[in-house]
Amino acid sequence: MTATATVAPAPANSPGRVLFASLIGTTIEFFDFYIYATAAVIVFPKLFFPQSDPATATLQSFATFALAFIARPVGSALFGHFGDRIGRKATLVAALLTMGISTVVIGLLPTYAQVGVLAPALLALCRLGQGIGLGGEWGGAVLLATENAPPGKLAWYGMFPQLGAPIGFLCSTGIFLLLTEVMTDAQFLAWGWRIPFLASAALVFVGLWVRLRITETPDFQKALDKDERVKVPMLTAVREHPFALIAGTFALVATFVLFYLMTVFALSWGTSKLGYSREHFLMLQMVGVLFFALTIPLSALYADRYGRRNAMIVATVLIIGFGFVFAPLLESGSDLGVLAFLALGLGAMGLTYGPCGTILAEMFPTAVRYTGASLAFNLAGILGASPAPYIATRLGERYGLASVGGYLAGMAALTLLALLLMPRPRVTR
Repeated sequence: MTATATVAPAPANSPGRVLFASLIGTTIEFFDFYIYATAAVIVFPKLFFPQSDPATATLQSFATFALAFIARPVGSALFGHFGDRIGRKATLVAALLTMGISTVVIGLLPTYAQVGVLAPALLALCRLGQGIGLGGEWGGAVLLATENAPPGKLAWYGMFPQLGAPIGFLCSTGIFLLLTEVMTDAQFLAWGWRIPFLASAALVFVGLWVRLRITETPDFQKALDKDERVKVPMLTAVREHPFALIAGTFALVATFVLFYLMTVFALSWGTSKLGYSREHFLMLQMVGVLFFALTIPLSALYADRYGRRNAMIVATVLIIGFGFVFAPLLESGSDLGVLAFLALGLGAMGLTYGPCGTILAEMFPTAVRYTGASLAFNLAGILGASPAPYIATRLGERYGLASVGGYLAGMAALTLLALLLMPRPRVTR
């Protein structure tokens, strides 16, 4: 008598494991990204660009901040290629490692006083590594969530990677506040600023442990079974889906402009022009980010009921309106006015950010979805986020804060036009 062995199929991912794996990775990625953004305002101008006057040093620090957004499309193309060719799981692990290693190395860098111009050069190189990693991370996390989503919950599942942004911000800001509370300024600038960068290593290990325990997404497994993969996903996405790439890019420009005005620019302006201490303004920002975290799930619920594009159109109209009260609230001279500024701006940010991952994932077929969604997202970062702190600082110094609000409203109007012209989604659930 002989027994016949049967091979059981790989177990399906449980909803809890999928959502946690998509959330933990983006939380780590954005934690790493935001500790750089905070340091770019309060640390790097003094330690890596001390040969310049304070205003010029801050602008030079912002220039290294922008480098990551230039690198992100490279990460989109690189990790998108492998994500669409070999799978979402392995690619997400590689993206997380790239971002994590780059961040830890920043915490080990010598300063300008130790090695001269080599210090900012090494800082820029690590920033490029951060950008490449984040360029591959976001799209994979969104697909991990949405390609496992049940019918009627596409935006709800796609919202979980987006929650990594406010959670990562709260963690990064919290650790900077804690360090500045227990250290003197001299201690913080001497070595304390390195702690958040080095501590990210522990978070990366947690993310890797979670992601190595998941299986491939059902959508990509079907593409494998049907041999629907393409040889060069980037070329296919550009050649066969150019309008989706263009519309998707401009549909997210206002999202990026708004967020980096509310975080990097607002922190810089508040501490340098409005007289706030960095600890005080960071506390106000943390309260504002709670509104960001709250409106992300609200926008997902609205998007699943009334449509992803409709949800983003409503949010974009609100951003245009916010542009007109940008200056009066930030310049109000009171904590209440600044809190209203942060709550309204970051609340609007959550409304537009919640459904944006899902709307991009819907626009591309499985064979090029990782590449297409990631590329559109990160091109929007180049156009929206990378120049935003620099442009806003220049506008504010020359023409006043009202011009910064006008800049935001103008970019939001461009996003509104893209949303109105956006093609119908290729995927519906």
